[in-house]
Amino acid sequence: MNAESESTANPQRSTLPASDATAPPHAARITVDAQGLALVILATIAVVFALEWAQSFLIPLLLGVLLAYTLSPLVAWLERVKIPRVASASLVIVAVVGALAFGTYSLRGQMQTIIEQLPEAASQLAAGLTKLGEGQFDAMQKVQTAASQLEQAAGQATGIPSTPRKPATRVVIDDPSAFKIGNFLWAGSKGAAGYMGQAVMVLFLVFFLLLSGDTYKRKLVRLTGPSLSSKKIMVQILGDINHSIQHYMFMLLFTNVLVALLAWMAFRWIGLDNAGAWAVAAGLLHIIPYLGPGLTATGTGMVAFIQFGSFATALLVSGASLVIALFVGTFVTTWMTGRIARMNSVAVFVSLLFWGWLWGIWGMLLSVPIIVIVKVVSEHVEQLQPVAELLGE
Repeated sequence: MNAESESTANPQRSTLPASDATAPPHAARITVDAQGLALVILATIAVVFALEWAQSFLIPLLLGVLLAYTLSPLVAWLERVKIPRVASASLVIVAVVGALAFGTYSLRGQMQTIIEQLPEAASQLAAGLTKLGEGQFDAMQKVQTAASQLEQAAGQATGIPSTPRKPATRVVIDDPSAFKIGNFLWAGSKGAAGYMGQAVMVLFLVFFLLLSGDTYKRKLVRLTGPSLSSKKIMVQILGDINHSIQHYMFMLLFTNVLVALLAWMAFRWIGLDNAGAWAVAAGLLHIIPYLGPGLTATGTGMVAFIQFGSFATALLVSGASLVIALFVGTFVTTWMTGRIARMNSVAVFVSLLFWGWLWGIWGMLLSVPIIVIVKVVSEHVEQLQPVAELLGE
């Protein structure tokens, strides 16, 4: 009777599940939508495959957009001084191509000297590698001779005759898949021709984007819908993207010029031949994060070894190149990138790994602008606020 009265007096106690009755009062549960999570994973894999498949189209497109964002202030300034849009865009493109041609023409003597020295440098490098291989072979032969003498001594001490060892011989295998410099140069020439064609296409794309002005921005604003708040959000997103990309490209130009200037000073002080050409190469390769400074250090170290014939001088040149790239990348680039994008370094490095894995060198070059655009869009879209939180400082 007592049990019936308790159940009728407090009906909620009898309806509670056993697991809830034993759970602590402050416990919280996280519910996961397995179906939605699976759809997100499948959509992400599909997007990654689509990006990898369309990279030959997307990479020139992104490069053209970045260059157009960078050069648009010059076109706007020329328009303010009463120069028509067509003439302003044409003048900017001609100025960019002329600056590149002038820089190449100014360094043509040093570039020609480097090209003329390639056969001699290759022969010296081959001789050095052959000498190093002979030294290793002699060392192995001495070790084998010492081992055979030890075996003879041990055999004489124990009375067991030792079998004589044959001297080491070299075996040369004719491998048809071995590296051939002619095949490498032929493949490199075809790759250079392809890059030249893509560069021309990018220049045309930049010209047409500069010529269009704000046409596509207005179209994007109209596509957001009739709501005035949506239009304001889209205008703010486009303005922030424009501001961030222009500042990032200015930072890239400033740091690369600084690397080239410091490298030229260091190479001239050491006495490296064609210091100007190698300094320009260091500045251009610095665009590629991590990989570019490594290539510069390797190339300058090999040239220094061929010129001076000393490993110490070669290490000095390579070390100077790496120290300059490390100083500019660690202090100048990191500080300026933090002020421009306000992103944490882990997100930037993960983006660099992902886009480098997906698109190679071009992905490493475009990783920071892409992640900057993603962060700007995420900050203004409510559904993407968690992404902005992950990318922020």
